[in-house]
Amino acid sequence: CFWHRCTLLAGWYFRKFRCSILISRSFDGELITRTLRLLGYDAVRGSSSRGGAAGLLALQGVIERGLPVVFTADGPRGPVYQTKIGPVKLAQMTGQPIGSFYLLPERAWVLNSWDEFLVPKPFSRVAVSWSRKIAAPSPDADAAVLERSRKELNEALEGARLRAEEHFAKR
Repeated sequence: CFWHRCTLLAGWYFRKFRCSILISRSFDGELITRTLRLLGYDAVRGSSSRGGAAGLLALQGVIERGLPVVFTADGPRGPVYQTKIGPVKLAQMTGQPIGSFYLLPERAWVLNSWDEFLVPKPFSRVAVSWSRKIAAPSPDADAAVLERSRKELNEALEGARLRAEEHFAKR
């Protein structure tokens, strides 16, 4: 999982891994889908607001075939840095832990959007920060357990973001 603002960077970073990614069924999602397919991604369409259950089932099938999946934790509309429950539900469905990371360019244009989308400036170095994996909730976990896992994932993602920011702050 990663924050939505890192989508462009994550798309480039993971391009050789043939990942599947959940993309919104919106017009913007169609543009993103076409771009990511050029980079070798398989786009699964759906989001928290449109077709989310079908999207999660499709991603479950991808994971069961042994293929990697990446997920924007706060997409498609935010609020920024607030993890949605989707990644936790997918982990519960598959039994797979959730990894999280953050990518931060040393120099970037920050778009005036809900997620403060990052567009790296040419020749900018990028810090990559990984967090520990979050265990998958058991199949019979109740809503309180899922919420604790969601908060744990949110903390892991924020920790990765802060470490990446500290990397360039030290220079």
